[in-house]
Amino acid sequence: MIRQTARQPMTREQVLGSAKTYKDQASKFIDFDSKNAAEIRYNSEWLDKMTFKEVIELAANFTVQQMLERDMFERRIAEEKPIHLHEFLYPLMQGYDAVALEADVQIGGTDQTFNMLAGRQLNRQLKNKTMVVITTPLLEGTDGRKMSKSYNNYIGVSDEPFDMFGKVMSMKDELIITYLILATDLPADQIRKYEKDLEQGANPRDIKAKLAHQIVKEMHNEDEAKKAAEEFDKVFKEKGKPTDIPEFKIEGKRKLVDVLVEAGVVNSKNEVRRLIVQGGVKVDDKVVEDIDLEIEPKGQVVQVGKRRFLKLI
Repeated sequence: MIRQTARQPMTREQVLGSAKTYKDQASKFIDFDSKNAAEIRYNSEWLDKMTFKEVIELAANFTVQQMLERDMFERRIAEEKPIHLHEFLYPLMQGYDAVALEADVQIGGTDQTFNMLAGRQLNRQLKNKTMVVITTPLLEGTDGRKMSKSYNNYIGVSDEPFDMFGKVMSMKDELIITYLILATDLPADQIRKYEKDLEQGANPRDIKAKLAHQIVKEMHNEDEAKKAAEEFDKVFKEKGKPTDIPEFKIEGKRKLVDVLVEAGVVNSKNEVRRLIVQGGVKVDDKVVEDIDLEIEPKGQVVQVGKRRFLKLI
């Protein structure tokens, strides 16, 4: 997906908060604890020390024509949308990160190709050093669009096993092979076998179930993957409810909209209201129609969508 607008600046506190979350997620794949642990560096270490003169000298390594070759800028020019001058500094600064870190290799998604090549160019011109750039395809969301919380089409690496399994099962069939390649450690010959099975008419749901099991297994463990599969079948095949439903304690009568947001079941009140209007919220299997519904805790089970459950106590 090509960015159509300028980035909104973040405060230092927001950046540090996000960094903590990123580290928690990345720790599933990267070792931060052993003697040979990965190290996290903040580019404020070197960028904050740069003078305006040094920024100008750094900018002299690129031309405006080079910057305008970036696909998102080309798109905005074609659509007569503004390009702010400070946006040219983003690839410049990210490129300089590679110089400051004396990087030999940079790895990133294809959306970062331009920025990483800027680092390659700066390394060559400032350090007479060749840096390798490795790009990986971007993993699409379950609906085929860019993975985003705002689209509610993402699968979080820290999601609970049942929720993770269900999200995989909800994805478009045409994404199965992409996810097998990009989101699992299965060997290539096994993935080719699944691809051939699909071409020969195998039920995509069966392959998707194997994919969901594999992803939960790798993100959690084998036992959790088996349990998630059993719970999924119980809810969707047998029309039952999960065995372990999270509980949320409330005092007195409360608006359901507020409770679901406070419990973390839904991200915002607007989203809850939208789901209620669409008939996507149930209390003890009865569809909620009133967006202002107030509820007292009596052990009711609230269902949001197909996979989210909450017991009120």
